[in-house]
Amino acid sequence: MYNNEYVKEYIELLLKDEELYFKDYLSFQDKISRSNAIYKGEPVPALYQGFFYSEEEKNNFINMSNILVSITRKITEAYLNNSEFRKLFNFPKELEELILHNPGYDIPAPMARYDMLYGDKENYKFCEFNTDGTSGMNEDNIIGNLLMETLAFKEFKKKYKLNNVELFTPWVLESTNIYKQKYEKKPNIAIVDFLDLGISKEFDEFKNIYNKLGFNCEIIDVRDLRYLNGKLVYNNYEVDLIYRRMVTSEFMKNYGELTDFIKAYYDNAFMMLGSFRSQIMHSKIIFTILQNDLTKSYLNDEENKFIDEHFLPTFILKNEKDIDILIKNKDSFILKPADEYASKGVYAGRDFNDRQWKEKIYESLNLNYIYQEYYDVKPLSFVEFTNDGHLEVNDFTGVIGMYMYNEKFIAPYTRIGKNATVGGKGNYYSAPNIYIK
Repeated sequence: MYNNEYVKEYIELLLKDEELYFKDYLSFQDKISRSNAIYKGEPVPALYQGFFYSEEEKNNFINMSNILVSITRKITEAYLNNSEFRKLFNFPKELEELILHNPGYDIPAPMARYDMLYGDKENYKFCEFNTDGTSGMNEDNIIGNLLMETLAFKEFKKKYKLNNVELFTPWVLESTNIYKQKYEKKPNIAIVDFLDLGISKEFDEFKNIYNKLGFNCEIIDVRDLRYLNGKLVYNNYEVDLIYRRMVTSEFMKNYGELTDFIKAYYDNAFMMLGSFRSQIMHSKIIFTILQNDLTKSYLNDEENKFIDEHFLPTFILKNEKDIDILIKNKDSFILKPADEYASKGVYAGRDFNDRQWKEKIYESLNLNYIYQEYYDVKPLSFVEFTNDGHLEVNDFTGVIGMYMYNEKFIAPYTRIGKNATVGGKGNYYSAPNIYIK
């Protein structure tokens, strides 16, 4: 069974006593407001429902993930071994050198979240890859646990076995296992980011799990690390393994003041998960490169067919021809910066009138933007309560990310919305993963 089939049963349950479940919904919202499910200083918005998926749907996600892992490996190998292929990415020299450096393991993206507009197993299109600074685990698990304690879910659990898959422990286990493949010692671990930009509550939970499993772990701003006597250190804490949360674009903006870190990286004074090689798939430019004939020559027929059928056609915004296409087809495209995150600077043509859209296009020109075809995905059904407690069932656009740790599928991460774009502060609801048996 798939999400919408479970939703039908869930709706029937709620309709038996709308007043009871509305009161419980209000209590659920109050608990979220007092929890650590915080995004940019505000409670993460959520509905009285999660994203339901069965073993059958999980297996579909696993199959998709396996194809993406194979594509990721082949594209990374092509980048490392073919200087002509590297030119397609147009990365600055400093970043290219960081990518080419051997990080001490062969996994291109140890942690990833592959995001797609998803309706069901036949109706989906990949829209971006988060292989760099992947996040969202905290909100999914906190809201998921609160949802599991609602009256509706307690009743639903009388028929089904429900599980909000925990997203922290699997990464702690996989990351330390990768380290153990190369080193015998137990590592001192650091979660590293620009801490004024990172998601501190999420870092705290990862640190707690590392500690519970017997590992030293500190949360450190990359600018505070020093390279002394062959060791990367923070005060007196020697770092062996870094769980990297800083995105490469922010790292490169601060490249000039990170000389200690960069020297230690080139000297392999520590292991970093993920390495800078994750940027190859993280940059949205990859969606244009996957359409290139040279790229196709590295992939097999199944992989190329998968890309043709399930990837959004994507183009670089570079000249008047592109501008003309975008102006004449306003509702058919979405503009995205090639290397931003958290939905910054994303514009869907259908959100603007003709004049506004033209302004957005010209504002984006020469700012390293791509444009993708807009995909009207088959909607997902979710319940909502009106202010007076009436139950409604409404259609939402679903963006589902597949969490991958050490190239293994863990669980989906689901955001839903009614606008032309889904994501960013105030523009989505979090729908926790609910695995049903």
